Amino acid sequence: MSSDPWETLRAATRARVGLGRAGDGLSTAENLRLAAAHAAARDAVHTALDTDAVTAALGERAGPVVRSQVADRAEYLQRPDLGRRLAPDHGLSSGEFDLAVVVADGLSATAVHEHAAGVVDALLPRLEGWSVAPVVVAEQARVALGDEIAAALGASMVLVLIGERPGMSAPDSLGAYLTFGPRPGRVDSERNCVSNIRPPDGLTYEAAAEVLAALLTESFRRQLSGVELKDTGAALPPAAG
Repeated sequence: MSSDPWETLRAATRARVGLGRAGDGLSTAENLRLAAAHAAARDAVHTALDTDAVTAALGERAGPVVRSQVADRAEYLQRPDLGRRLAPDHGLSSGEFDLAVVVADGLSATAVHEHAAGVVDALLPRLEGWSVAPVVVAEQARVALGDEIAAALGASMVLVLIGERPGMSAPDSLGAYLTFGPRPGRVDSERNCVSNIRPPDGLTYEAAAEVLAALLTESFRRQLSGVELKDTGAALPPAAG
């Protein structure tokens, strides 16, 4: 039997390469794999955030659970604007914090269940001397909901850990969005993002925490975030040789 020349490449990536064919279409096995991947992506979007499990994983760092103005998942998908607005009965109290951390379901509660606590565990020890608010868990949330949460808490910066839009090979990818001077009305160009946090196939918790700590520190020093703040590689190990 001859070896499959695509086997080495398939072993190195989650991308679908060299799928082969049966007649004019994909083989039955590949069609079934595609259907299963599509089902996993749909499940990630529609799975409800288990706030009890998330707060338990966060332990003593966990703060309040809040929600957006969205009534249910169907409305969340149809009304992104409501997912950016905090429900009026949030109960958050203002203080003086350098950073607010928000764990939000976004488009993949699966990603939050699997990875959010791991990122928090890796990041907070790297922020020695920072005043960090108790971690807020947010339901039916878009990224911009973090701006209202941080403003209500009186935080100078916000970091939102949120489930990213699932793909056919990545239903569990977590994104991290940081914003300096959070307030309602901030736009995406005023944020920085570290995405595809999902070991072992994506960024590891330690690697993500290194980049985030470097970005947060520089953002706080320069009092800005977004397109004017670049990852200069300070968080990356020096090149060999």
